[in-house]
Amino acid sequence: MAWLQWLRSLLFNVQMYLAMAVIGLALFPWALVSRRGARVGCKAFCGYVRWSAGWMVGLRTEIRGTPPTGEVLIAAKHQSFLDIIMIFSAVPAGKFIMKRELLWTPILGQYAVRIGCIPVNRGKRGAAIKKMIDDVARGSAQSGQLIIYPQGTRVAPGVAAPYKIGSGAIYAALGQDCVPVATNVGVFWPRRGILRKPGVAVVEFLPVIAAGISRAEFMARLESEIESASGALMQEAGFSG
Repeated sequence: MAWLQWLRSLLFNVQMYLAMAVIGLALFPWALVSRRGARVGCKAFCGYVRWSAGWMVGLRTEIRGTPPTGEVLIAAKHQSFLDIIMIFSAVPAGKFIMKRELLWTPILGQYAVRIGCIPVNRGKRGAAIKKMIDDVARGSAQSGQLIIYPQGTRVAPGVAAPYKIGSGAIYAALGQDCVPVATNVGVFWPRRGILRKPGVAVVEFLPVIAAGISRAEFMARLESEIESASGALMQEAGFSG
């Protein structure tokens, strides 16, 4: 019954944010003095959300491919909050390029800073890209996997959105391999709204794009590989839009 799934989704969402507050506050003193403490808190929350989604709304999560463990750039399809949770839970030391407004989100913003996330003001594209590269360079001594969303925002399944040049600029500036990531999570957990649908949400780590190719070739391969794999995952999930 549709109304029952909606009610289960509402309860799931409420308890998820309560869990964020409880876990975040409980581990906050450790997070303040240790990046490891901040990562443990974030991973505990991610693991809890994946576990509770399974039994509360019937949404199981699956990681495919080989999550990277070294210093790489991860460029991922972004459809909802769930792909953030799944990617972070799959890698040892993830850190995101994120919009600056999230810094002011209680608990979430403080933890984001502690795990090494890089805030970017997206108001002016050229200035934002330059600052992004400068911030990445300054943070290069901190180990971890840098995660960027090439389309710059959440994109609903079936909606076309351009891949922005910032990811190509960072790829060139870092000189690191890039791991593309595909997903179908938006089929079950939309970018907006309360309803969470039952099924299997997948995040798939694709073969590495090696460092050193031209920016144009990188952008073409990145878009082609992510969109193709995400399309196949969404079709597998029953999406036909």
